Formats: sequence, structure tokens, C-alpha cells
Amino acid sequence: MLVFMNDDTDKSDKSDKLPSSVSENIGAIAEFYARHEEHVTATQRIVEKVALFLGSPMYVAANIVFIVCWIAGNLLAPNFDWEQIDEPPFFWLQGLIGLNAFIISTTVLIRQNRMSRLADHHAHLDLQVNLLTEEKTSKIIELLDQLRRDLPNAHNPVDDEAQELARPADPKAVLEAIEKEEDEPYGEAGERTREAKP
Repeated sequence: MLVFMNDDTDKSDKSDKLPSSVSENIGAIAEFYARHEEHVTATQRIVEKVALFLGSPMYVAANIVFIVCWIAGNLLAPNFDWEQIDEPPFFWLQGLIGLNAFIISTTVLIRQNRMSRLADHHAHLDLQVNLLTEEKTSKIIELLDQLRRDLPNAHNPVDDEAQELARPADPKAVLEAIEKEEDEPYGEAGERTREAKP
């Protein structure tokens, strides 16, 4: 009981040391994941649990043991007057391995689809935050440059670099430049692809 109380006090002390903005961000992220989990169906949860189990080292080891025992049992069956369930080249074993591979790949793909959607949300959030940060930085540079020009002892009232940095970047122009750079190795094919985009 005392151990649990000490753990709780340690967690509360650590949370008290964090800035309020960090705590709010952590809370917002936790709420985002909670909302995302609310939309997960019961079937999806079962499939993901199965995918986690199928991807575990224990399951791989169990598969290896099963395959070795299956081959050894069928090869040694005639020596003990047992019936051979699957004679070489082990067609039943090949079918079981193929079915196992199908189940593993399907469950993993189902889980990856949800993780991909979650990653898309993260990428979109990062893009929005980066664009907002760039705008704020440009505004700060502009204000600092105006303040510097207002100083009476400023030797050079015009700073071309500061004026360049103070201008916010056009996201559409940046994306077009990136697309052009990526299509450059493909030559005319890349040009046609870019022109075909609406």
C-alpha cells in the first residue's frame, strides 16, 4: 500500500514540475488517441489482438516446433507402424503453411490500415503546426526588423535578408517546386503526369 502511495506521489510531483503548456499538450494528445480508439469496432480490436499474437516471437517459435514435429512424425511413422498423415513432399503441411501466411498477412494489413490512417492524421497535424510556426516566425522577424529600423543608432536601416525572411512562404509554391523536383528524373513522363493533375 505504501509502495502505491509513493508511486502516486512521485507521479504527482513529476506532473507538478512540468510546465502547464506541456501538460495541456499531453492531455490533448491523450484525448486524440481516446477519440480514435472510440471509433474502433469490436471486430477490429479482435483482429488487431490476433495480429499482435501472430507477430510475437512465441508464435514463430511455436510454428517452427510444429513444422519440425510434423515432418519428423510423418517420416518416422513407418518405423513405428503408425499411419502417415502427410507423406513427403508434405502437401498438407504446405497447405497449412499457406493458410497461416494468408491469415498473418491479412490481419497485419488490417492493423496497418488503421495505423496508416493515424499516421496521416499526425502528418496533417505536423504540417498545420509547421505552417503556423513559419507564419509566426516571419511575423516576429518583421517586428524585430521594424524595431531595429526605429533605433536611432542603426547604421544600416535596410536589411535585405531580414526582409526576405519576414515574408511568409507560399505553401502552394513550395509544393509545386517539390513536385517539379521529384518529377525531374522522369523527364517528359513526369511533366505529363504533373500536367494531368487537376
